[in-house]
Amino acid sequence: MKTTALITGAASGIGKEFARIHAEKGGNVVAVDMNAEGLKTLKSELENLYNIEVYTIVKNLTQLTAPQEIHDELKSHDINVDYLINNAGFGGVGAFHERDWNKDLAMIQVNVIALTALTRQFLPDFVARDSGRILNVSSTVSLLPGPMQAVYFATKAYVTSFSNALSGELSGTGVSMTALLPGATKTAFGESSGMNKTAIYKQPASAHEVALEGYTAMEEGKIEVIAGLPWEQKMELAFIPFVPKKALLNRVKKQQSH
Repeated sequence: MKTTALITGAASGIGKEFARIHAEKGGNVVAVDMNAEGLKTLKSELENLYNIEVYTIVKNLTQLTAPQEIHDELKSHDINVDYLINNAGFGGVGAFHERDWNKDLAMIQVNVIALTALTRQFLPDFVARDSGRILNVSSTVSLLPGPMQAVYFATKAYVTSFSNALSGELSGTGVSMTALLPGATKTAFGESSGMNKTAIYKQPASAHEVALEGYTAMEEGKIEVIAGLPWEQKMELAFIPFVPKKALLNRVKKQQSH
């Protein structure tokens, strides 16, 4: 029996790779994005390559009503979701007091509120049938404070904490919650946010590599997985708890400088 995966931010980057991986495995896809042309291209690609169906929803997740509308639309078409992949998100570089507040507010809406709301919309269905998998795309930056990217780092810290907590709540239900913590990844996200110009983006991983590690961890029901990090950055993460906070803040701030 084919499984259906709902993927947000599916028209490009890691989200597009999630869709390709799921389709290659024979699953149907519900692809959500605000890029209508990108969704049309994705649908054509996947349906021509694989014997699956792609249902597209053009939706802007900065709108508070979007998660409810997505859930209601799928219910009205009798489309049951087996996997929920909350991938959509964006960031931005700059001093918090100088950045456009509306951009940071939209970031909070997409990275935190929409992700939480979509989880709340679909999780009761998963629990009721004792099956379902949820993958929330966080970031390795969720593990440390981020001067010059204060809101982005903080939203990802929420995603990791929220995902870990629900993983504990869902133990024994047949439903799993996995947090994917990628390092720097080569996508349009890096360019649009300006992060590709920072020191942390010197060795970006491929979007496919990151998506595959996350998808595999989700299928295995893991609590979280760190993906796409070179060994030296993995070592740095391991030592974070032992670094004095002031020194850590100074190092991260320096890394965010163009």
